This record gives sequence, C-alpha cells and structure tokens, in this order.
Amino acid sequence: MPIDAVIFDIGNVLLEWRPERFYDARIGVERRRALFDAVDLHGMNEGVDRGADFRTSVETLARAHPEFQDEIMMWHDNWLDMASPAIPHSVRLLRALRGQGVPVFALSNFGIKTFAVAEETYPFLVEFDRRYISGHMGFIKPEAEIYRRVETDCATDSARLLFIDDRADNIAAAKARGWQVHHFDGPQGLADLLVAEGLLTREQAE
Repeated sequence: MPIDAVIFDIGNVLLEWRPERFYDARIGVERRRALFDAVDLHGMNEGVDRGADFRTSVETLARAHPEFQDEIMMWHDNWLDMASPAIPHSVRLLRALRGQGVPVFALSNFGIKTFAVAEETYPFLVEFDRRYISGHMGFIKPEAEIYRRVETDCATDSARLLFIDDRADNIAAAKARGWQVHHFDGPQGLADLLVAEGLLTREQAE
C-alpha cells in the first residue's frame, strides 16, 4: 500500500528521552534506584502528558516525598537535560521527507509546557505539517482515541499512514487501526525502510 504521510513519535525517535541516565549522572545509580523505587516519576509525567500543569505536578510529588524533594524537583528544573540530545540522522530523514513533498506529522506523548520548552531548543519541532501533542489533546498513546483523532483531523486513509515509534504498545495500537508501522530501534533501520518504500533515495536517506 502506498504511503501518503509519515507520522513521527518524538521521544527516542527524534530526540533522546533518558531520565534514568540523567539521574545516574547527577545523583549516582544507587540513589537513582532508590528514588525511582519510591517515587512514581513516570506516572507523574504521564499526567503531564495528559495535560496536567508541569510545575504543579512536580511540586505536588516533591511535597509528598520530602526525603527526595530535591531530586524530584530536578525533573522540572533540569527537564531539558533529560530530553537530549537530538538524534541527527532522524532529523535529517524528517527534513528529507519534507523536501520531497511528503506530508510529515508528529504524534507524541508530551506535556503542554514541556513541549513549549523543547520547541525553543529543537527547531525541527516546528517543521511538521501537523502536530498531535497529547497534552493538548487530553489523550495519550496507546489509547485508541488519540489515533482516531489523528485520522479524523488529517483526513488520510489509515492504511496509507506510516507511523514510527520506539514503543511496541504504541505501534501495536496503530497497527490495530490499519496503519503501517515501523518499530524504531535506530535511524538506519528507518532510513532503509524509507528507501525501500520509495519515499527517499539512498543518498537522500544518508
């Protein structure tokens, strides 16, 4: 089936998202393990991705765990250090597709404030033809409703959408709706797929 539009996840596809790596470097592996065992930081972040206020969410969690207050506040104060660096080859593929006139969308679990912060640092985040950001939509992947809303808004046959994501559950949910999918495990595999599908030449995909 031909591909009419390519949909990119952002975290760990276009830029690295590694909170544990950040904390390992800042507070050490042992303290990080204790922190993540005691505090549901990823659960808090899911609430932010659904649209909850970023600062309020982090501060509320910090007050609930005074023994880790300073470390929890790092999630807010040093967030950009966790969402870095960009993945250059993936960004080149995004831009190459747009250069060929292929519509390119973003579909990402991202908070309202955190996405605004990321936009200021990563210019490619404003280069999509359409952006579907969970914090603004009130739903997150892999919930079916977020995919349905993308389909309705972009008015593209689901069978002609190519969705790229690093998480198997997100991929499975899209595939269940008839989307073409690519489970991202590095930019070279994506480049090879885009060439095989005739969307880019080998030179354009480098």
